Amino acid sequence: MPPHSILAVTDFSQRGNHALSRAALLGAEHGATIKIIYFAQPGEPPVQDAAIRLEQHALQLSQRHGIRARAASRRCFHVENLLPEVRCADLIVWGIAPARDLRSFFLGEPVEQILRTAKRPVLIVQRAATHDYTSLIVAVDFNETSRRLVDTSFAFSKGAQVELFHAVSTAYEGKLRYAEVSARAIHAYRSECRRYAYDKMFWLTDSYKSKHDRVLSAIGHGDAARQTVARQQNSGAELIVVGRHPSSRLRDLFLGSTANRILGLASTDVLVVPHDCEPASGATAGKRLSSDAQAVRRVRAGAPTPPHLPDPAAILVGAASLPGERR
Repeated sequence: MPPHSILAVTDFSQRGNHALSRAALLGAEHGATIKIIYFAQPGEPPVQDAAIRLEQHALQLSQRHGIRARAASRRCFHVENLLPEVRCADLIVWGIAPARDLRSFFLGEPVEQILRTAKRPVLIVQRAATHDYTSLIVAVDFNETSRRLVDTSFAFSKGAQVELFHAVSTAYEGKLRYAEVSARAIHAYRSECRRYAYDKMFWLTDSYKSKHDRVLSAIGHGDAARQTVARQQNSGAELIVVGRHPSSRLRDLFLGSTANRILGLASTDVLVVPHDCEPASGATAGKRLSSDAQAVRRVRAGAPTPPHLPDPAAILVGAASLPGERR
């Protein structure tokens, strides 16, 4: 569903200005209402004339792009202050520079706290916004939320070329090597995983035949975050779209998150879509959502069943039975 209400968060830095420009472009593209708000990093002195500067930015964006933009009356110094505004928006456009202190290490960056609690798509802007997005890459892992993530990507940018990308994990191969499994068996397992990935990618892209001129796909091999960023750099995509599982700060700190690691590695804009994403809860948003028609997806008769993930045990047993096998 395209955004109808956008909250742009700025600290009046260069990145903050980029975020305001990007929010305005998205507002013009989707006919969305823009609300801009000032956020000061905890521990930093706030800008004294923040309210006046917000009003000036809102007026300039309205006149330049022909959109409805207004300034928030409140100033926010903690993530908790932002949440009431966040929950009434369809999309958050984030333009706050990362903090490098002990507080952010233990509690996480403010944007990470927003991602864990807000349950809204968050666009982290890093580059200057001069035009609408023309190409984006979507990191998919073939779970039940992948289709919704792709649908969100198409709705987010109406005319952009969309590339679906999946990186085949090598984590299990390391366990096989540690268990002294033969190279032939590991190679067989890797081949089956790649075959499964290609089958799932075909299954996913085939459902978007009406958009065949906008859809590309690619398969990588290795760490998902690094491979996604590398693919973006090679293709020149202007935006990375990635999903995010619900998690806590401790889980992110010790186990990591693909979305968080992409944010740390990427030098381009990143749209993070929580898997437990919810629609805006404002009164006007509720009326709008209730009036939207239900989407209907047609399924072709006789469509094949989706492929299943390879069974390592069966592959290893089959590889071990080949003649000339040596451990």
